[in-house]
Order: sequence, then structure tokens, then C-alpha cells
Amino acid sequence: MTAQTILPANTLSSGFDVANSARFESAQLLRTNSGSTATDIDKYTISVWLKRSKLGVDSNIIADTDGSNNYYQIYFKSDDTIRWQEYLGGSQSGALITNRKFRDVGAWYNLIFRYDSSLGTAGDRMRMYVNGVEETSFSTDVNPDQNANGHFGEASSQKCIADNNADGREYFGYMSEFMGVDGQSLAPDQFGEFDGDSGIWKPIDISGITQGVHGFYLKFEDSSDLGVATLGSNWTGAGLAATDQSTDTCTNNFAVLNPLVYGTNYTWSEGNLQFVQTATNWRTTYSSIAVTKGKWYMEFKGKVGAYYDIGVTDVVDPTNNLTVNSGCVAYKSNGEFAAGGAVGDGLPSTITTPASNTYTANDIMGIALDMDNETVYFAKNGTYEVNSDPTSGASKTGGTDLPNSNSLYFFAFAAYKGSAATGTAQVNFGGGSVDAISSGNADADGHGNFEFAVPSGYFALCTKNLAEYG
Repeated sequence: MTAQTILPANTLSSGFDVANSARFESAQLLRTNSGSTATDIDKYTISVWLKRSKLGVDSNIIADTDGSNNYYQIYFKSDDTIRWQEYLGGSQSGALITNRKFRDVGAWYNLIFRYDSSLGTAGDRMRMYVNGVEETSFSTDVNPDQNANGHFGEASSQKCIADNNADGREYFGYMSEFMGVDGQSLAPDQFGEFDGDSGIWKPIDISGITQGVHGFYLKFEDSSDLGVATLGSNWTGAGLAATDQSTDTCTNNFAVLNPLVYGTNYTWSEGNLQFVQTATNWRTTYSSIAVTKGKWYMEFKGKVGAYYDIGVTDVVDPTNNLTVNSGCVAYKSNGEFAAGGAVGDGLPSTITTPASNTYTANDIMGIALDMDNETVYFAKNGTYEVNSDPTSGASKTGGTDLPNSNSLYFFAFAAYKGSAATGTAQVNFGGGSVDAISSGNADADGHGNFEFAVPSGYFALCTKNLAEYG
């Protein structure tokens, strides 16, 4: 496994910031077009930024149908390719299926779909762009007839985001800056630009684009109603809660858990912020971003009375308990500490009995990782264990030394369900929490949303902070 470090438009200070995204899981947004037909029904454009969290399943991005076998749909297929198809009278009138597979669960993609059947060149009538670059390699490439109607702008059709009206093609992951434009075929430079220094594709302000009769712009700004449109008509949400609003966006990508490296009997959910261990054996899951320097903070919450190990490691071994890794520092739910693969090695002298340091369901555990001084600190419900002080710097008061110097370190978590039905737990790297946060604490740069205060000098694990401190 490698850290997810190639992140489009996320390490840049572009001058335009996207504040929010929506996290979808068993959720959808629905809207019915008004009774008017678009002026140019043979043209439309869709642009969306998204970060996937579940692979290997059909996952709807957006679909639109008039209920009479006239529709379009755009979705990830179960093989992680993208399919965009138009149907007219129940027959396929146009279709693109990529050869490329989209399996990076740690990065944001910008997808643009551009329909213009008025064009004389057949291959220009349906065009797809990924991060500003036109996709040209397709396993299926069916061009619509000239002047064939597109179905985005049909009167009284129903649009659906993240599911095709409960047809089983649920999308799992994050979406932001979602715009549909009715009656216009717009080039990618209307939605983003390449950074002059890095060449990375980044978003720009799109609020000045005219959406047309059935267009829309979703910024997911209102946590109480994530279907509120910034421009165009509002959408009706189903399965979305206030906690599904996230600050994990295409301009500031936060760490999540990485489901691409795993042992058996693990499942991930809630935008890869929750994991479940269903077997009586230890398995470890890891953060999608690793660090070599800087100071970083995150929070962990076990949801049932299972056994947990939480901490950091430079060794990736998902099939084992975290504590067997030679590069680990781990805090066990029975109160024991482990370092370097052995319980008791390199521990603070103030730890005397495991029982004094146990944690259980719904305790919120903080992990403060000081890579500059190569030590780690743990907090239980806001109080740092063994009288430790994460702000002590080189003196490393009460901290536990990292076993290996000059290494790349991941946050890591292991679970063993024991007598519990499952070993369910949640993580929060600052981009959003599965459960509601009552306090709301950001780091000194204003990034992140945590239950407890971020120690001075520590930061949420996101690309804006990585660019400055990591």
C-alpha cells in the first residue's frame, strides 16, 4: 500500500475554495422538471466533483427519465468504469463506456459530460472529460444521430442523484460542486483550470454560468437540507442527514480509511469513516494519507463493546493485529500500550496497570502524532493519558516514541468483535463525523471539525495542511 498523495486540485491554494460536500450512502436527491421543455433540447452539460468510497458496485451519479423509455443515466459500473447512455423510445441512442477504471478512493475526480447532437461530427456529440482532459478510450462508443434529443431538458422528467430512484445503483462517497446546464454544451474551462505551476486541474467559480430551464447548481451549503440548490430548483433528499455534510472537498481533501488494503471480514461505510469487523480475529485498517513530518490530530470512537487497538504504524499488515507490527505505537482498549510490536516496550514509565487506562464504547479517543519529534500521545474524552503533554515538543512529556525514525506513518486501527455482534468503530480526521459533534473544534488554521480541542501546533490531516506543514 502507498499513501494517497496524488490528489487533483487539493494541494493548491487556488483562490477559489469549495466549502462543503455531501456524503451519500443509501441516500438520493430527487427533482421533477417543470412543464417546460428546454429551448435547445439537443444540448446539455453536467459537471461534478466526487470522491468514491465503495468500489465494485453499480453506482449512479445522475439519471433522468420521463417514464416513457426516454432517459439518460451516468453511473460507475461494477467493474469501476463509467457508463453514460442515452435512450430514446427504449432503444439506446448514444453510449460511452470507458476502458479506464476509477478506483482511487483517496482522491477527488472532476467529471464533465457534454452533449451536443447538433454537431456534424458524430464523435463530438457525446464527450466526457476527467480532470479537464477529454476521455478518448471507450469499450463502447455509440454516437447519437444528428439533432437527436437529449433527455436532460425534457419537460416533466424526473432527475435522480446518487441512486436511480431506488433501483439498486446506490452511489457511495462524496459529491461537491454539482452543476447541470440545460441547453448549452460547455467546454471544461467553464468549470475548472490547470494550475500554472503543478498542472493539476482545479475548480473555479461557476456561479456565473446560466443553467437554463432545468439546470441546477448544488453546493451542499445547508446542512439541514442538502437538496437546497444555490441556483435552479431545490431537490428533495432521502436518507441524508445534517452529519452528511462534510468539509472534505475538491479543494481540501481529508484523510479517510483506505478500503483497498484490508484483511477479511472488514467492511467500510459512511464515506470510509466507519468500519465493521465481523469475525473473531484481528484485522487492521489504515488512513488514506500517511505523513513524514508535521503534527497531526484525529479522533476515534468505538461503537460497541468490542476490543480495539488504535494508534500509528509504518508497517502495513491488514491481516494482523496492529500491535504485532514492528513500527507501531498502539493503545489497546484494555488499557495496555504497545510499541515496536510488543506490549510494554518503550512505554511511559507512569503507566502502571492496564485497568487504569481502559476505554469502551462511545469514548472518544484522540491521537496526537508529532512527527517532528517522533512521538505520539493519546487522549480519552479530551484528557491526555498518563499526564502526557502533546505540546511539550522535544521533551516529549508522557509521549511514546515512534519505533522507527525517518519513516512514513499511517494512523491505524484494529478490531476484534469478541462477544459483540460486530466490532464497529468510527474515525474523524476532521472532514466530517458519522455522529453529530456537539462541540465543534477546528485546528489553528480553521480546518477540521472535532469533538475536543486540537492541541496547539497540531492540525487536521487534510491536503491544505499537508501543503503547509507536511
